[in-house]
Amino acid sequence: MSRLKPDDRKLQILRAALIVASKDGGLSTISRQSVAKEAGCAESLVSRYFGTMVEFKRTIMRAAVHNSILPVIAQGLAMGDKHAQKADPELKSKALATLQ
Repeated sequence: MSRLKPDDRKLQILRAALIVASKDGGLSTISRQSVAKEAGCAESLVSRYFGTMVEFKRTIMRAAVHNSILPVIAQGLAMGDKHAQKADPELKSKALATLQ
C-alpha cells in the first residue's frame, strides 16, 4: 500500500473528523482516538496535523461551516462556538432546524 501525501492524509483525517462530529454527541465528545479510528490512521497523526484538541475543534468547525455540514454547525451553535456563530444567518437557521 502506498503512503498518502501529507496534504491528502490531512484532508482524509479532517473528513473523518467531520463524520465523527456529525454523530450523536459528536463535537463535544470527539477524540483523537475516534477520529484516527474513522480515518484508519494513528492517533499521533491527528495530533501532528491538527495540534491541540482546541485547535482541532476549531478546524473542524471552520470546515463544517465552509462545507455546510448542518449537524456539526448546530452543535457548535449550541456550544457557543464563535466560528459557528459567524456563519451566514441562513446557514445557522438551517443548522438549528436539524435539532428539532
